Amino acid sequence: MASKQRIDELDAFQTQIGFEFERLALLDQALTHSSFVNESAQTETLDNQRLEFLGDAILDFLVGQWLFYRYPDAQEGELTSIRAHVVRTEGLATFALEIDLGEILRLGRGEALNGGSMRSANLCAAFEALVGAMYVDRGLDATQSWFFGLLQQREAEIDSRRKAKDPKSLLQEHTQASFHVTPSYRIVDETGPDHDKVFTAQVLLDEDVWGKGAGASKQAAERAAAENALETHSLCN
Repeated sequence: MASKQRIDELDAFQTQIGFEFERLALLDQALTHSSFVNESAQTETLDNQRLEFLGDAILDFLVGQWLFYRYPDAQEGELTSIRAHVVRTEGLATFALEIDLGEILRLGRGEALNGGSMRSANLCAAFEALVGAMYVDRGLDATQSWFFGLLQQREAEIDSRRKAKDPKSLLQEHTQASFHVTPSYRIVDETGPDHDKVFTAQVLLDEDVWGKGAGASKQAAERAAAENALETHSLCN
C-alpha cells in the first residue's frame, strides 16, 4: 500500500498530465525503477520493467498510426525513418521531461545520487512504462488520445524532418522501402596531410557497392557516397 504522501504525489501527477488512472497502483508501478525495488524492504513492490516492455510496443504502433494518417504520401522507408526518430531513447526522454516525469520517478538511493532522474535511459523506460500502464488501466483509445496530444505539440519538429533531408536519410528511406535493407558505409581511402585530409567512402547494400564519394571529413564522404548512389540508381525523385 502506497503512503499518503505518495498517493498525493501521484494524484498531483495525474492532474498535471491530464490522465486519470482507475488503478493508482499501476501508475505507481510505472514510476518505480528497479533500483528502488532492489533497495526496498517491501517485497510486494513491483518495478516498471514489464510495463516498459508493453509500452514500447504500444508506442511503436501509435507513432506508426499517427504518421500513417498524417503523411498519406509518404513511403514505408520514410515512415520507418521518422518513427525511429520519434521513439528513439532521446525522443521519448524528451516527452518524459515535458511532463516532469523524472521528478516523481522512484529510484534507489545510489541511482538518485548519480543523477538517475535525468538520465535519458531511465526517462525513456519510465515513459514507455507509463504508456503501458495507461493501456492496461484504460485501454487503447484513452492511451491514444493522450499520447496523440503530445505528438501534436511536436508536429512542427516532426514535419521538419520531411523538408530538409540529407542524402543519407533519403537513401535509407528508398532502400528500406524497396529492399528492407539499411545502407552501411565504409571509409576505403584517406589521403593528404593531417590538416588537409580527403576521405573516400563507399555505401553498401549488403555486400554490393551502391555509391562512392569523397570529402574533407568522414561524414562528408559518406554524404557524397549516398548522393552518388541516389544519382546512379535514379532515386533522386
